[in-house]
Amino acid sequence: MEMRDIDDLPKNAANYMALTPLWFLERAATVHPTRKAVIHGSRTYTWLQTYQRCRRLASALSKSSIGVGSSVAIIAPNIPALYEAHFGIPMSGAVVNTINIRLNASTIAFLLGHSQSTVVIVDQEFFNLAEDALRIMKEKSQGNFTPPLVIVIADESCNPETLKYALGQGAIEYEKFLESGDPDFAWKPPQDEWQSIALGYTSGTTASPKGVVLHHRGAYLMALSNPIIWEMNEGAVYLWTLPMFHCNGWCFPWTLAAVCGTNICLRQVTAKGVYSAIAKYRVTHFCAAPVVLNSIVNAPPEETILPLPHVVRVMTAGAAPPPSVLAGMSQKGFRVTHTYGLSETYGPSTVCAWKPEWDSLPPETQARLNARQGVRYVGLECLDVISTQTGQPVPADGKTIGEIVFRGNIVMKGYLKNPKANEETFANGWFHSGDLGVKNPDGYIEIKDRSKDIIISGGENISSVEVENSLYLHPAVMEASVVARADERWGESPCAFVTLKPGVDKSDEQRLAEDIMKFCRSKMPAYWVPKSVIFGPLPKTATGKIQKHVLRAKAKELGPVRMSKL
Repeated sequence: MEMRDIDDLPKNAANYMALTPLWFLERAATVHPTRKAVIHGSRTYTWLQTYQRCRRLASALSKSSIGVGSSVAIIAPNIPALYEAHFGIPMSGAVVNTINIRLNASTIAFLLGHSQSTVVIVDQEFFNLAEDALRIMKEKSQGNFTPPLVIVIADESCNPETLKYALGQGAIEYEKFLESGDPDFAWKPPQDEWQSIALGYTSGTTASPKGVVLHHRGAYLMALSNPIIWEMNEGAVYLWTLPMFHCNGWCFPWTLAAVCGTNICLRQVTAKGVYSAIAKYRVTHFCAAPVVLNSIVNAPPEETILPLPHVVRVMTAGAAPPPSVLAGMSQKGFRVTHTYGLSETYGPSTVCAWKPEWDSLPPETQARLNARQGVRYVGLECLDVISTQTGQPVPADGKTIGEIVFRGNIVMKGYLKNPKANEETFANGWFHSGDLGVKNPDGYIEIKDRSKDIIISGGENISSVEVENSLYLHPAVMEASVVARADERWGESPCAFVTLKPGVDKSDEQRLAEDIMKFCRSKMPAYWVPKSVIFGPLPKTATGKIQKHVLRAKAKELGPVRMSKL
């Protein structure tokens, strides 16, 4: 039987428009035209100036025949031009493709080719990287290469020679390009909110990165979910420690326009830079991967400005944060909100929502509860943990492991030109994260591991995350990552890669390794204890995630743990 509404009123131009975050910028410029929108070193732009600059960018791109169906790549650290790209490029109808500055030239060549980017905007420091990538594309193209339009962004903190070189190679200077655009350009919002707004490639450890396509609707919903779950008020002062090229800065470029806040750009992230910005600009919020929090907690006294002048809210995601790091941040006066998500879910889309009844618990218990991945964002409709065998939800017992899955409006459109991957990732009406976790009795989910990071020793599953959390409690350990290493007796056993804190005596590594293993034995089941401990710096992705695939390769090179002859 057909279900009928109470009326037959149609959508019309007065009551229905495609959702897009682009209108937030127009509103910020109207409401707070003179408020500081973007600060970068000695440069400051108000909301009105930012809106005009974004319209100039959209206009200049349109004049270069860039519009719906085009992809515009930008290779830059956290600078005003990268913020403007999140509005100006989609205002022209094109898709913003933010590229990770820490990738190598051959990967960037692959991304530029796969995305068919017709314009490349590049910060002067990374011009040589872009040039190398374009050279690789040309060599592989066998004579049918059409070079993209190259625009170079000047930055006063960089060597002027690199800018001179770029201009000599025919690149257009970004400010000159903006001058060719109209500050009153009549930009058009998307006709359909399913239209793509952004393309971003996963830092995935797989052979070819996957291009995640996001739509205007999802960007709008995520931009408004962010301040609700994070107590982010109108006029917030936000420090850009998180790269904007990582999941579009978790949609915060659009959020900051919605709350008419102030963006503080940080070209290079250091603990000293973070503490200085808090003191100088009265920063209220920043986001960071646990690796960055670790550096803030362990910063030497001369790099800190403590006590903090006010409460600073910090959002962390990108890896499961060790409870010891969360506790250390709280002790210094930071209020940490722990979130979890993926590029495919517009960045973090679950939050460990803090409960007032946790306030009276001991700090260790608080940190342990806050280290969980939590519950769905207000903008996400469905989140669950399902059995990898049956596809049914696992019981909320905190023990039964399943795969974390998502469904809703803040799940990506799909991977660009990759139907096979889309079929797998959207199987049975869920987005499959590939992360393994449990559902606790209070409904909060908790990651136990990536499916490929579980260590199977003597037939028993070991969660590398739990072993890492214990290692972080050791007084000498600054960073730790645990992977499987072949083991003659057990098949696999945990191998710990450890970076020691500054000032730790490193002369006797054997004794330190034994001390760490002994410490672990007091904290976990015997078969979980790492059988090998390797010291040194940990390899990281451009977004500060530890590259476990590199460590797995190292563990493989070490060969198997030998069976004792005793």
